[in-house]
Amino acid sequence: MNRSTILALCFAAAIAAAFPCSVFAKDGIVKVAGNGCISRSVNCADGHVLTSSYCLSGDDGSFFREGSREFSFLADGKELSGASRWKKVRCTGSADGMTTTIGMKSEDGSLAVELVYTSYPSLALVRKELRITNTGGRDVRIEGVNVEDVRLELDCTHTQTYRSYGRFQTLGPYRGDWDDPLLVIYNAREQRGLAVGNESTGIIKRTSVFEDGMTLSSGTTMPDQNYPFRRWLAPGQSWTSAPVFTAPYKDRNYQRVVSTTVQDYIRKYMGVRIEQIEHKPLFVYNTWVPFGRGIDEKLVYELIDAAAECGIEEFIIDDGWQNSSGSSTAMGDNKSKVDWEINTEKFPNGLKPVFDRIKEAGMKPGIWLSVGRLDRDGEIVKDHPEWIVRDASGNITDLHTGSNSNVTACMGTQWCDYIKDIILHNIHAYGIQYVKLDLAIVTSAYVYDPKHTGCYATDHALHRDHEESYDVIYEQCMKMFDDLHAAAPDLFIDCTFETAGKLQLMDYGIAKHADGNWLSNVKEDSPSGSLRIRELGWVRSPALPATSLVIGNQRLDQSMHMLAYKSLMGTLPIMLGDPRDLSAQERAEFKAWTSWVKGLEEEHGIMSFRQDLPGFGMPMVGSWDGYCRINTETCSGGLVGIFREGSVEATRTVTVRDLAPDAIYSVMRGPDGCEIARMSGSDLERKGFQVTLDNEFDGELFEICRVK
Repeated sequence: MNRSTILALCFAAAIAAAFPCSVFAKDGIVKVAGNGCISRSVNCADGHVLTSSYCLSGDDGSFFREGSREFSFLADGKELSGASRWKKVRCTGSADGMTTTIGMKSEDGSLAVELVYTSYPSLALVRKELRITNTGGRDVRIEGVNVEDVRLELDCTHTQTYRSYGRFQTLGPYRGDWDDPLLVIYNAREQRGLAVGNESTGIIKRTSVFEDGMTLSSGTTMPDQNYPFRRWLAPGQSWTSAPVFTAPYKDRNYQRVVSTTVQDYIRKYMGVRIEQIEHKPLFVYNTWVPFGRGIDEKLVYELIDAAAECGIEEFIIDDGWQNSSGSSTAMGDNKSKVDWEINTEKFPNGLKPVFDRIKEAGMKPGIWLSVGRLDRDGEIVKDHPEWIVRDASGNITDLHTGSNSNVTACMGTQWCDYIKDIILHNIHAYGIQYVKLDLAIVTSAYVYDPKHTGCYATDHALHRDHEESYDVIYEQCMKMFDDLHAAAPDLFIDCTFETAGKLQLMDYGIAKHADGNWLSNVKEDSPSGSLRIRELGWVRSPALPATSLVIGNQRLDQSMHMLAYKSLMGTLPIMLGDPRDLSAQERAEFKAWTSWVKGLEEEHGIMSFRQDLPGFGMPMVGSWDGYCRINTETCSGGLVGIFREGSVEATRTVTVRDLAPDAIYSVMRGPDGCEIARMSGSDLERKGFQVTLDNEFDGELFEICRVK
């Protein structure tokens, strides 16, 4: 027996002593995930940490190539990876066998690295995190992190990558960006692939496929990109990456892995905020359109009464209630330089009686605040210039639009605690249950200069330089959301796309801390507006929690208001407009629909689900589209939405998946409950039912309900 064999056997014995039997294999091979659905193994022999295999159970075909380096990052510009030489490699497993940690130290002893692999019962998916600790005596600069860095066993020539929430096909090398919390890789020849999810927040995420023809890497932005990621670690300090998850599959329909495995993971295990709410929003009203900042006490009281008659459940007072907010100065309506002071000319009795009136009307009150924008000549900027974002020249600046009237506060300073206290004051003083937190904190959705982003200050408490500011600002904002939830567990936090930093940006990093995201401002009336709503919903779900997508600004007083409402039922129903202009009959119609949807939520929990409707693709003019919100856990049924968008066909057949094959289901039109079909779950999937819409632009909602 030679020396290398003896060392390998000794190493294997050491792992076996510390590891559950189900995890350890032989010759330094560590089974890091295995639950009856998948099997993932890593080779820890010879001081390296390399891929061994990643297979679906019962299938020998690995998705990752043996010998891949598993992870990589830059430490002070030097690349370290699983292919580097490590010492003190150790493995530990959780008692339930679902989590495995591989720890190691660099040869010079300056860094400790841990890889944490987690699998879940009956789910073909592995979640992975990377933790780096500075165990040396000097500061270390961490950049270019790849939580996953593996070579694929899927050849590039026959593989398609579906980018932008797993929706749009691209071929060949692809470097993803902020719109890629999820990629779906599909090899047409082998009819198998991977869903890859990156749980980083905002503009610092990156997932790349086939940049060298074979590699999948997922983690943070690189030093050569716009918005490069960086973290400085002082001696003894640790940093943990956002998780990356991979879900291998074998299926001709590449989207099925998203609507099944990925959705199950998001709903049950990811920890998204919307799934922690017992009573999810079913109908929200916001004052912004058409009133803008022109609101006052009398108007709001009238809107409250009219909205309550429509069955509205949440009533949100948007911008305009305050004297100074960092958004009003440009409009010339400031009366005070005290930020977040109530405008007593508009609300002479303050806000408490207004919010009390909202609650008396049976609705939850909400309010708008800017989380980081301030008036340049306000008291906060005067008293605390050290809290303000600095540009490359060291001057205070406004990230949102570059306005000379405003500035942006840096979340990497004590500002974060200051604005949190203001929000908590409003919550506790007025019983607020919904906060819309708005405007840029890291980068603008409307300014396209990558240099006009982040904070260049070198004396802010929590970030040392411009590159580090990106991650720190996001991190502190998300921590503030967590603190708000801890103080007010029933609070719904709406983090807008403007705060996220890019047009219509929503991702897993935000969804784990904010309940929703004001995704867009759709100002066109229906049918154009309703089409845009369904496009936005289709693109981002089911990759993201559908009910976390808050799509404004459709008006409930437009002529085709019910088409807009039905379109919004695929995400989170929120409407604006002037409810006073609705007739009594129209208000009663809204209320009937809201009551019907409330019944569906109580019966089926529809707001936790959304799937693609078989045979219906992306919403577009000249076609039909639709969505379904079927409870795949209970198979009790759910909601189906069908829309005709100028198609020459007046009738379409609708099929529904994910129901119990042998159970009998009733298909009922909403909200009158008229039954239009009754058939088994199997027949609903294979044969379906017909829907006729006589108008070229129209939509209908149906309940699918298991017959008891």
